[in-house]
Amino acid sequence: MPDSILLWFKSFIPARSNVDRFERMRSCAGSLFGILLVGLISYAVLPHEARTVWLIAPMGASAVLLFAVPSSPLAQPWSIIGGNLCAAVIGVACARLIAEPALAAAVAISLAIGAMFLLRCIHPPSGAVALTAVLGGPVVHEMGFSFVLVPVLLNSVLLLATALFFNNATGRRYPHAQQSAAPHPHQTRDEPPITRLGFSHEDLDEVLKGYNQVLDIGRDDLEEIFLQTEMRAYHRRFGETRCAAVMSRDVVAVEFATSLDEAWRLLQMHRLRALPVVDRARHVIGIVSRTDFLEHAGVEVHTGLAAQLRKLLHRVPFSHSDKPEVVGQIMSRPVISATIDTPVLELVPRMAEGLHQIPVLDADGKLAGMMTQSDMIAALYEKNLAAARGAPGLRSVA
Repeated sequence: MPDSILLWFKSFIPARSNVDRFERMRSCAGSLFGILLVGLISYAVLPHEARTVWLIAPMGASAVLLFAVPSSPLAQPWSIIGGNLCAAVIGVACARLIAEPALAAAVAISLAIGAMFLLRCIHPPSGAVALTAVLGGPVVHEMGFSFVLVPVLLNSVLLLATALFFNNATGRRYPHAQQSAAPHPHQTRDEPPITRLGFSHEDLDEVLKGYNQVLDIGRDDLEEIFLQTEMRAYHRRFGETRCAAVMSRDVVAVEFATSLDEAWRLLQMHRLRALPVVDRARHVIGIVSRTDFLEHAGVEVHTGLAAQLRKLLHRVPFSHSDKPEVVGQIMSRPVISATIDTPVLELVPRMAEGLHQIPVLDADGKLAGMMTQSDMIAALYEKNLAAARGAPGLRSVA
């Protein structure tokens, strides 16, 4: 056999799957749980008659999507409900209007696909629903349009409810958002800082428009894969400078019982935006920022800032008061933190989202330093400068 033909045949062999054993078992268990539950409930609520259709075959194909590939746009709630309903309606109508079964089946599938494109609810098993409505035999034909509600809608809703519970209970996010990312947190027309470099939302939209095919992956997942790929490529190019190499080590911290006026004095004296809150073992239990002080002081637009802060910081002479007196009463938690071995680049998205500093913990979970925006800018600048000069740059901490 010529090599070219052999290579052509080999091109049809699927690539090795990156899905681990647990994910495969999770998908199998989900489909078992889903179909069994749908079948039992449908059998229990529907009349026990020979002519009763309580579970239709297309639900098996829907189960593959909902439990094996729950991130697919084809497996989202509107896809299964909308797709199955419109396909069932079209299938029943074609079975009644077209006498020739083969022609009725072909027309039903064609119209169902068109309707799913129009309603943005493409769900491959819905084609089988339309086919079942046409070729399901006398029992299905006698049901008429009631077939749309029972069993199609009943089965679809039960399977969807099972998928919602099972996927989230086993650590899989479901459903997936089908729209673009949220707007800029500052409510301006600018893109978030992390998306201003590399590709933008508009770039991805234009490429998808030019590709002009239905992709079996959600837009948000596709964008996240691209961003992670960019980050990995950047790691490979510039190395992995870790937090321990560039973090600020002489950290000013406070404890839960530190008074508000003392914490505010430390913020002012050291010109800091936030202070980590630690226990006596130096474990981080919270963080208190200037924003926390302003929010608890009730500072609003056109309100006297100095007067409101003085009121918050002023100590009450008696022990019982509704006014916060110590840092632990106004601190923010849980705290987003890193470790001394965390690559600096992994913190870039967090900083770009608005964090000005991130506590860095040692191997025992104790406060070892703070990674600030200034530290990060210095590290990235040095790395890029070293790469331009062909120098090794900052040492990486193993």
